[in-house]
Amino acid sequence: MSSYDVIVIGAGPGGYVSAIRCAQLGMKVAVVEGRETLGGTCLNVGCIPSKALLHATHMLHEAEHNFAEMGLKGKAPSVDWKQMISYKEKTVGQNTGGIEFLFKKNKIDWLQGWGSIPEAGKVKVGDEVHDAKNIIIASGSEASVLPGIEVDEKTVVTSTGALTLPKVPKSLVVIGAGVIGLELGSVYARLGAEVTVIEYLDAITPGMDAEIARQFQKMLTKQGLKFTLGAAVQGVEVKNNKATVSYVVRKDESEHTITADTVLVATGRKPYTTGLGIDALGVALTERGQIKTDASYATNVPGIYAIGDTIEGPMLAHKAEDEGMAVAEVIAGQKPHVNYGVIPGVIYTHPEVSNVGETEETLKAAGRAYKVGKFPFLGNARAKANFAGDGFVKLLVDAQTDRILGAHIIGPMAGDLIHEICVAMEFGAAAEDIARTCHAHPTYSEAVREAALACGDGAIHV
Repeated sequence: MSSYDVIVIGAGPGGYVSAIRCAQLGMKVAVVEGRETLGGTCLNVGCIPSKALLHATHMLHEAEHNFAEMGLKGKAPSVDWKQMISYKEKTVGQNTGGIEFLFKKNKIDWLQGWGSIPEAGKVKVGDEVHDAKNIIIASGSEASVLPGIEVDEKTVVTSTGALTLPKVPKSLVVIGAGVIGLELGSVYARLGAEVTVIEYLDAITPGMDAEIARQFQKMLTKQGLKFTLGAAVQGVEVKNNKATVSYVVRKDESEHTITADTVLVATGRKPYTTGLGIDALGVALTERGQIKTDASYATNVPGIYAIGDTIEGPMLAHKAEDEGMAVAEVIAGQKPHVNYGVIPGVIYTHPEVSNVGETEETLKAAGRAYKVGKFPFLGNARAKANFAGDGFVKLLVDAQTDRILGAHIIGPMAGDLIHEICVAMEFGAAAEDIARTCHAHPTYSEAVREAALACGDGAIHV
């Protein structure tokens, strides 16, 4: 039996980052992970492999649609699906291997196996029980599946199965118009699949600024995705390697079916705490099955903490990372703070979509007076040169103080551009602060400055 200052359960972004931060702060640390590789869902079957496929298929799109205009002549490349999957796996391997290196560098023990907590201060892995002054639960989440749907990860798949299909399907039905469904739907649409997205609500990307969501849907429709909104899926039947999805259109209660080679169930995720033994310990949960914690990520059981997808808040890798660092500092006696009002969200389609802070809808609901500053990428020289003129930057600022309240970007490199706004919001900046900051030309980031100028006397290039 080994004894540690901290044992972290789960080696995803929250868990491994927390472990490294604990080690940096002088603690003896171990991480429990049952997968054969580190990195959790994100690195193994989530964020990283999906981005590899998004990148590969975007390159295909560029070759098919834009190369000739740039003077790059020749036949567009054909798709070697097996090689594309190999590229994806290599990308995953490089990242998971990198975490193993970081564990060795920081003298973190990897306890391979599935962990449970038989009592406070103890973590069991296999037949061994280890002592821990502090335990951090960072076990992540799993796909949430609707009643009446049986996932086999062959014909009816979650995001995990969608990343390892043996071939590109001719037709794909995506249940759920959230981030995962739209990213993977766009991958297969670029590869030639006929993609239909079925969403229960009347708009895609629930919670997104409504203007951005409408524009986003129009762009995806131009790319070949079809949308059936306001539809409640009743079930999926598989027969002869084909799946038939039955659904009801909510506005008139009419019943419909659609058949496809593959069905991707992308209806959200739920905390994964199976086998941890937290019920027997009396760890308090929310109604949604999340672990209840206080502002310091402590549960109601002394010495047990929880972070990431297992607790309330957006299920985002970077949110888990911030919480992982924060809980390490709490255990070390420091007083960290995570600003949940400045956590960006990104959808890695093409164009990308990003957001931070308030939407127009949340501001209206709160009765706040605000101004809007917008700038289209069609007015950005770099975007036009790169066939990336679709979309715009939208800033929301306080009508009296000019302080930035939120930002929404749909366009090239939106996931990177949003961070200028995140830093500005973290320091309480006004739109004028961004407007008066020199931005290099020609860059996409000039569109952010122009949107800030639009909050005042007006943008220059529109």
